Amino acid sequence: MEQIRDNPFYVLGLRPSATRLEIEREGQKLLGMLELGLKSATRYPTPLGEQARTPEGVRTAMAELRDPERRLEHEVWARLEPAPREDAAPRPVASARSRADAPWDEALVALGWAARR
Repeated sequence: MEQIRDNPFYVLGLRPSATRLEIEREGQKLLGMLELGLKSATRYPTPLGEQARTPEGVRTAMAELRDPERRLEHEVWARLEPAPREDAAPRPVASARSRADAPWDEALVALGWAARR
């Protein structure tokens, strides 16, 4: 659970597609906000719920994402969408899903992880 809770992408509030420049900018912005004591910077959402953000955590997250091998590991764990913040507006729900977005019922069978029914 630590790989999810303390994932650098969640700590910085970024997705795995973020560039190095975006990571540095967001990290510096968060450090400044934390130094000013802004409440909005003190918590961050994860799939396991909100966590406390500290300047040390932000610095560690930035350092972890500078190393390409470590970043790759963190990208795998950061594929889950963070839980919505309690104070955030609800996301709109799509009324109809396309075939590409629909679940594939036979996926486990096709991958050899389940028997045919």
